[in-house]
Amino acid sequence: MKTPYPKPITPAETRIGWIGIGVMGSVMASRLLSAGYSLTIYARSPSKSLHLQSQGAHLADSPSSLANSTDVVFTMLGHPSDVRQIVLENPTSVLAGLNPGGVVVDHTSSHPTLAKQIFAAAREKGCWAVDAPVSGGDIGARDGKLAILAGGDSDVVKWLSPLFDVLGRGTYVGGAGLGQSCKIANQITVGANLVGLSEGLVFAERAGLDVRKFLEAVRGGAAGSMVMELFGERMIERDFRPGGFAEYMVKDLGMGVDVVEEEGDVVVLPGAALCKQLFSGMVANGDGKLGTQGLVTVIERINGK
Repeated sequence: MKTPYPKPITPAETRIGWIGIGVMGSVMASRLLSAGYSLTIYARSPSKSLHLQSQGAHLADSPSSLANSTDVVFTMLGHPSDVRQIVLENPTSVLAGLNPGGVVVDHTSSHPTLAKQIFAAAREKGCWAVDAPVSGGDIGARDGKLAILAGGDSDVVKWLSPLFDVLGRGTYVGGAGLGQSCKIANQITVGANLVGLSEGLVFAERAGLDVRKFLEAVRGGAAGSMVMELFGERMIERDFRPGGFAEYMVKDLGMGVDVVEEEGDVVVLPGAALCKQLFSGMVANGDGKLGTQGLVTVIERINGK
């Protein structure tokens, strides 16, 4: 290791590990490579990392060997179970190989309780963990404009700023687990916006409006939103390529409406529960791998289109 916490991060010395090279992860890893950082990847399917290897990334044969040779390990996985296996509970996990002063940053939308467990396990090893899920989709990842919702130790989050600045804008939201709680709240808000946008477009078309003129007319008013800017045209163009899978929205909303935190009270979220059911409808229709903007197809089906 060359720059364990709290030694300052620099492209010339800091070695980065990256696990998770799907739609979002591959773009984020590519940005760090372009910024001059040395990057090592672990991929369960190594052939999927060829495009990053062509940019100079190295390939590790296990999460633990990757962690042992790097200063900061980023994970961007699909489900909390993946995070538990890759980071925490495995003889070749990230924490099994991470050196004292090393930092693991989990960008996965995962469970707050798991984030706290990882933080505690990291501290026992003299390491650090930050739960830092992101919002902004594939466009935000491509443009380096992701909202990074960081929970953990405030000084460690500040130390990570040079890396977060390559990916977007990091905001410290509180202690371990609160990054994930912030992301769940974000998904509740985004989901509601997607339902409203989908219903607005279906209604506008049924009423005889030109849907593009509808978007242009309302985007500068109270109905305008980042969701409308990111997904409005995509919905109209029937472009359902994923920035985030619809099935992941079911997972994220489920952590809000189905799970009672051990130390918290039940939160009644009727809108989020309905939203989860609509996204579950996408999955039931075989569209779970479409982008979240594909929710408009559920509203269309309900209306006989």
